[in-house]
Amino acid sequence: CVKMAKQSSEEQPTERSIMSHTILLVQPTKRRTYANYESVNECMEGVCKTYEEHLKKKNPNDPSIAYDISQLFDFIDDLADLSSFVYRAHSDLLPYNKDWMKEKIYVLLCRQVQQAGK
Repeated sequence: CVKMAKQSSEEQPTERSIMSHTILLVQPTKRRTYANYESVNECMEGVCKTYEEHLKKKNPNDPSIAYDISQLFDFIDDLADLSSFVYRAHSDLLPYNKDWMKEKIYVLLCRQVQQAGK
């Protein structure tokens, strides 16, 4: 995934202030792992990076990798489990599934493309 340009605090999406600490649980097969992120966007970038690492291992001789969002979503769907827990201020950790994460990734990538076009 392409990193988004840093925005001023006035331009930051309200999601960042509402939804902060995020835990990502990944189970590609039998083995489970988890990762902690400071924001939902960082977590979604982490999902993209997981897929990119998968592609690098699958194609070690390719100097660069390219994929479209449908391939990323197929990868997500093929995982035995992928879920996240997001801490919202004044509440507990709230669970979210693959479909929610795909929607957040789609929005994130659209924002990155818009930022790159400016």
